[in-house]
Amino acid sequence: MASEPKPIHGNILLGHTHWDHIQGFPFFEPVFMRGNRFTVCGPQGAGRSLADVLAGQMQYTYFPVELRQLGAQIEYREWVEGEYELDGIRITTQFLNHPAVTLGYRVEADGVSLVYLCDHEPYWEKLWRSDAEPGKLESILHAGDLRYAAFMQDADVVIQDAQYTSEEYPAKKNWGHGTYSFAVQIAAAANVKRLFLTHHDPYHDDAFISRIEEKAHEIVALLGSPMNVSCAFEGCEECYEREVFSRPISAPSHDPVLEGRLRVLVVNDDEDLRALARESLIRGGHQVTEARDGAEALELVDQDTPDLVLLDLNMPPPRRTTGRFSLRVR
Repeated sequence: MASEPKPIHGNILLGHTHWDHIQGFPFFEPVFMRGNRFTVCGPQGAGRSLADVLAGQMQYTYFPVELRQLGAQIEYREWVEGEYELDGIRITTQFLNHPAVTLGYRVEADGVSLVYLCDHEPYWEKLWRSDAEPGKLESILHAGDLRYAAFMQDADVVIQDAQYTSEEYPAKKNWGHGTYSFAVQIAAAANVKRLFLTHHDPYHDDAFISRIEEKAHEIVALLGSPMNVSCAFEGCEECYEREVFSRPISAPSHDPVLEGRLRVLVVNDDEDLRALARESLIRGGHQVTEARDGAEALELVDQDTPDLVLLDLNMPPPRRTTGRFSLRVR
């Protein structure tokens, strides 16, 4: 409010709408001022519109000012994976591995590239292939982790989820967050220049976070990387200037993932769970087929290979067969 020219015109990028990522919005003073304009962007497919979610936390029961009473002009945009433009700023998005629909952002402007990746969990427990040299992009084991690394490749600045230590992670698996060691290793492999570790665990005090930063420096040294890494802290500010844009990461326009439309096969013996998944996916614009067991799923895969399979981990084998079954997607 003190430094920006009036009126203020800004863009707000929300990775997702979990409460810890939106509860500061009602206290953002510029949105109360008439004449200001903001574009608020977030992921599509959360079940409710972005405006409805933000309005929900500002109902009068919880907050004295409702969303519709804010003085600024606010436009809402719901995004999927792809490339977007805001006021000459190039923004590329990628879905992250989190329980809620979450976007990572690659922002390119004024010759500088910045990537924001919260909240994200590794796709696989092991980062490196056993037959390859650790620390290189081509040595990454899981295709999801490789795609994640490519998204941040050659970025000037990456702000990345690093909530847990390796010792804490097993008890927090599938909560949608990663470790500082994963964040440092994958950023170094992607040739990131400046890495900020963030989304600190609430149980980590300042001394604990300082030790994490020291260990992060050790990992960088072991990998022989020139990357500069530190833990993000309140009040931290740095300025970057470049004459040339960093190399952009793009993807084929025909990729169904980028278009936000997937052919999804839901495999579950529980009819209610299949129905729940079906309704959620259809609302997100996806095409859904269902299978009650592995044998039926394999038949459907042979007929038309899906983009994504949601498979019940502990599903019993079908009654008409014996033994185990496996599901393979080509």
